[in-house]
Amino acid sequence: MEFTKGHGTGNDFVILPDPDGTLELTPGLVAALCDRRRGIGGDGVLRVVRAAHHADGVALADEAEWFMDYWNSDGSAAEMCGNGARVFVRYLLESGLAAPSGAVLPVATRAGVVRARVEGEGVAVEMRRPRLAGASVAGLGGLALPGTAVDVGNPHLVCPVPAGLELSALDLTRAPEFDPVVFPAGVNVEFVTVGDPVDGADGHVRMRVYERGSAETHSCGTGACAVAAVALRDGGRDTGVVAVDVPGGRLVVTLTTQSCWLSGPAVLVATGEVSRGW
Repeated sequence: MEFTKGHGTGNDFVILPDPDGTLELTPGLVAALCDRRRGIGGDGVLRVVRAAHHADGVALADEAEWFMDYWNSDGSAAEMCGNGARVFVRYLLESGLAAPSGAVLPVATRAGVVRARVEGEGVAVEMRRPRLAGASVAGLGGLALPGTAVDVGNPHLVCPVPAGLELSALDLTRAPEFDPVVFPAGVNVEFVTVGDPVDGADGHVRMRVYERGSAETHSCGTGACAVAAVALRDGGRDTGVVAVDVPGGRLVVTLTTQSCWLSGPAVLVATGEVSRGW
């Protein structure tokens, strides 16, 4: 089984080429591949399969040739991954499965079709505009942190960090508590502080994230989009540009009236082959 390792601002993935959908991918195999001591290591698996050859992508095959079959590191399937989509597109281009052009490249996901464009060393993906869906609370180490529920094709809870509490001091070795009535399928929880002004941006925030199915990660693309939408709302804006600093680097989120663009680096680190009998 061939693989490629890639990351977007430290959010890392094991990429498995399977154009015709013949690979038997199971939760156990995904978890083993993502194991950082006994496997390759990653926050998730990206299976590269033609939309026409995957049950979750066949309905979108007329819009996009390729389907991003994304799995969390615990072996659970997920709707969408913003950084994963950017790394997925980088892989398509570098492997010759898609040709670079000035036009956007469509990619099918469980959350619908996203569109990507290359921006120098980075890749930007256009996703649905985040939908703010009311208030909820995250529990963390005895703290009750109010936040905003946000739908970016997958569920998020964006929680500002109270004054006097450092973002770096939060203990994210355990999953935050959340309301299962509001989030019956689980939730990605973002913890946010406001950063200093950044040239060219309408807002600047720093965030850490505990991802559903993957624990704390160095970055979360859809989480950055959720955080940007809340930051703009809190600043009295519906659209704009927000710089989002994550432990793995910086992402730039641009919200328009119709959609959300997520921009940042997308890097392929290595290619290899999983040994037989492993």
